[in-house]
Amino acid sequence: MKNILYSILITLTITLTFTANTPAQDLWQWHLPEGVKARLGNGQITGNVVYSPDGSQLAVAGSIGVWIYDAQTGEELDLLSGHTGSVWSVSFSPDGSTLASASWDDTIRLWNADTGTHIRTLSGHTDTVFSVSFSPDGTTIASGSYDSTIRLWDADTGTHIRTLTGHTDMVFSVSFSPDGSTLASASWDDTIRLWNADTGTHIRTLSGHTDMVFSVSFSPDGTTLASGSGDGTIRLWEADTGTHIRTISGHTDTVFSVSFSPDGSTIASASDDSTIRLWEADTGTHIRTLERHTRDVLSVSFSPDGTTIASGSRDGTIRLWEADTGTHIRTLSGYTSYVNSVSFSPDGTTIASGSYDRTIRMWNADTGRHIRTLSGYWGQVNSVSFSPDGSTLASASDDDTIRLWEADTGTHIRTLSGQTGQVNSVSFSPDGTTIASGSSDGTIRLWEADTGTHIRTLSGHTDDVNSVSFSPDGSTLASASSDSTIRLWEADIGTHIRTLSGHTDDVNSVSFSPDGSTLASVSSDSTIRLWEADTGTHIRTLSGHTDDVNSVSFSPDGSTLASASSDSTIRMWNADTGTHIRTLTGHTGQVNSVSFSPDGTTIASGSYDGTVLLWELTRTEQESP
Repeated sequence: MKNILYSILITLTITLTFTANTPAQDLWQWHLPEGVKARLGNGQITGNVVYSPDGSQLAVAGSIGVWIYDAQTGEELDLLSGHTGSVWSVSFSPDGSTLASASWDDTIRLWNADTGTHIRTLSGHTDTVFSVSFSPDGTTIASGSYDSTIRLWDADTGTHIRTLTGHTDMVFSVSFSPDGSTLASASWDDTIRLWNADTGTHIRTLSGHTDMVFSVSFSPDGTTLASGSGDGTIRLWEADTGTHIRTISGHTDTVFSVSFSPDGSTIASASDDSTIRLWEADTGTHIRTLERHTRDVLSVSFSPDGTTIASGSRDGTIRLWEADTGTHIRTLSGYTSYVNSVSFSPDGTTIASGSYDRTIRMWNADTGRHIRTLSGYWGQVNSVSFSPDGSTLASASDDDTIRLWEADTGTHIRTLSGQTGQVNSVSFSPDGTTIASGSSDGTIRLWEADTGTHIRTLSGHTDDVNSVSFSPDGSTLASASSDSTIRLWEADIGTHIRTLSGHTDDVNSVSFSPDGSTLASVSSDSTIRLWEADTGTHIRTLSGHTDDVNSVSFSPDGSTLASASSDSTIRMWNADTGTHIRTLTGHTGQVNSVSFSPDGTTIASGSYDGTVLLWELTRTEQESP
C-alpha cells in the first residue's frame, strides 16, 4: 500500500530548469551524501510551501529535504537535509525560530530556522508523517500520519505528550485553531475530526465530503473551518458547532490545499485541475482563477501580509502571485520529476536522464550543469541510450514510442512507432546499426537505426519486457520480462536461443559483462543472478537488497557490478566472486537506474527522489579486485 501511495502522491513531481536566481555556490554541491561528488537537479516538490512568520522566507517540502528561499528574490538560501525519505510537510514556529518537517521516513525533524542546524528528531509514528503544525503559542507540535493517528509533542523538548486515535485511515492534514484550544485533522476516511488540544478529547466529527479530505484550515478569527477534498469541493464549517455552512464548487478535480488570507476575507484553493482559485470567504463567490501552472497544484499559501500567494505544483514550479490582482510575479524552478533512467555518453562528458515528467534532461557530467531538456512525449520516459558514436540518443516512453534525438543539439530526428504497449527499454547494438526495444506488449522490436525501419518482432515472453541488452559482439540479444524469465535471441535473425529461469518475480534489468562471458539479471525478488552467457548456466545469486532490484550495470573492466534497488540504495559487488563490496546510501527514494562512466571512475544513479547522484569511486574500486 505504501508503494501505491508513493506513486499516487509523490507525484508532486516537477519539470524544471535552473533559474537565473542561482546563488554563487553551486546548488548541486549542497549537503551531498558521503561519496557523492555532484547532485543533478533539486529533487521533487513533495509537500507544502509556507512563508516564515515575518514573510522573508519560503520553505518548500522536497524529496531530498527542505529548500529555503528568499521570498522576495527567489534565491535559494539553504537545503535542510537529513531525512531518509521525502518531506511531506513543513511548518514554522510562530516566532520563526524553528522549522518542523514531516517525512516519509516516519519522523519529524526540528531545525534552527536561522542556521539550518538540526535540533532533534521526533520518533514514534509507525508510518509516513504527512502533516506537521505548531500551536499558536509555539509550545506544542501536532503531527498527522499514515498510521491513522495524530501525535502531540512538546516543542521545546520533543517529548511525546499524547496520541489521538479515531480516524480509520491516514491523517493528511492537521491545523490548530487561532486560540490553540482546538485541533482539526483531515483524513482519507472522508472526515474531519475536531479535538480538544489540551486534553486530546475528541469533540466531534464533520462528515459530508464524499472522498478523502486532503486539507483543513481555520479562519484567522477561528469561527470557520475550511476543508479541501478529493471530491473536488471546498466545504466551510462552523468551528464551534461543526455545522456545515456551504459547499464551494468550481474545481474539476481534487482540492489538495486550502488557505485563508490573513484578514480572513479570501480563501485560496489549489487543485489537481492545475489551477488556484480565489473565493470570498463570507459568500463562497468565485473571485478569480490563477492558471499558469501546467499540472496539479499541490499547495497554496498566503504571505503574512496578505499581498502575495505562493503555490507549488506537480509541473515542477513554485509560483508567486499578487493576491489582489492574481498577477503572476515570478517562478521558482530547479526541481525535477522522479528519474527512471540514466546513461553516460560514450565519451563520458554528458549524462542523459529520462523522467516521469515526460522529458529527457542532458547534463554536463563534469560540472553537473543542466544543458537542455528534450520534450515531446505525452507519457513518462522509461529508458535512454546513446548510440556507440555518441551522435544519437534514443528514448523509450509510456506513449508506446521510441524517439531518436541529435545528442549535440537535442533536435528530434524521428519517432519509431509500432509497439502496442509502453516501451520500457531501448538499446543500440555495438555497431550502432540496430536498435532494440522492449515493451509491455510482451515483444521486442528491432529497428534500423539510420532509417527507423522496423526489421522484425521477437515474440515469446508472456508478460511485459522490461529490459533489452546486446552482447558486446552484437551477436546476442538478452531480454528481461515480468514473466520472471530472461530470453536470449540471435540478434541477426531473431531466433530464440534459450530461456533462463530461476527468478521468482519480475526480471527488471539485464546486462552483459564487457567481455560477453557473463550475463547479470536483477529482479523484484530482491536478488541479482549471474549466468554464463554461452550456456545459460546459473553461476550464483547475490542477495542483500531488501526490496525490488531495478537496474544492474558492469564496470568497464568487468570487475565490478552495481545494482540499484527500491530500498533506496546502490550495492557494489565483486563480479568474479559475488562478494559485496559496499553500499551507497544517500537517495531518499527508490533507485531506478545505475550506470558506470566510460572510464569507470564514476557511477550515476537516478531515483524517485528526482535527482541523479554522481558517486566518485575510490582507487581500489576502480581497479580489478
